[in-house]
Amino acid sequence: MKTLLCYGDSNTWGSDPVTGARLPLGQRWTGRLATALSPTIRVIEEGLPGRTTVLEDPIEGITVSMSGAAYLRPCLASHRPIDAVLLMLGTNDLKARFRLSPFEIAQGMAQLVRMIQGSASGPDGRAPAIVLVSPTPILEVGGLGELFAGGAEKSHRLAGHVAHVAHAHGCTYLNGAALWAVNPVDGIHFDADAHAAFASGIEPVLRGLPALR
Repeated sequence: MKTLLCYGDSNTWGSDPVTGARLPLGQRWTGRLATALSPTIRVIEEGLPGRTTVLEDPIEGITVSMSGAAYLRPCLASHRPIDAVLLMLGTNDLKARFRLSPFEIAQGMAQLVRMIQGSASGPDGRAPAIVLVSPTPILEVGGLGELFAGGAEKSHRLAGHVAHVAHAHGCTYLNGAALWAVNPVDGIHFDADAHAAFASGIEPVLRGLPALR
């Protein structure tokens, strides 16, 4: 059996855009993938609401580190051997307090890619394959609008930079905007229908990935 690690934020964890609660496993894209890919591929869900690429959050990260870089190496070590990692981060880097450009956010993702490629967490001590997903553009609405002020415009320019990182590092690239859209209620998270669409969209890509065959 092959192993796929899904490393992301609240849209991997499954935050409901209306209630803020966690969507049931069967409605989350990771749960749907696990069902679709079973029994040949095991899907490991590692999503954390608020997780950034490499940044510590002075507001939300008091009790738990929100840096994707801080937890990545222990995560890889605990789940090895891992055949492939699906990496989908960057949305929380759009928060106004971080003041990052789309280029800088993509460079944070590049650091994570290099950490994975420099690890020995794949089969036989090799590095896992990487599927890099650019975040879907956000909306500045509702209670989260002020938190992400200025982020909507940046989010539309992020995909090109992430694609460049993927191609430069030999990763499989997926444009999240082509697969799902955020719910207009909070402008950040995906509803159950979007989770279903994303799972359906990436399933054939993952089945065709040499590392998961």
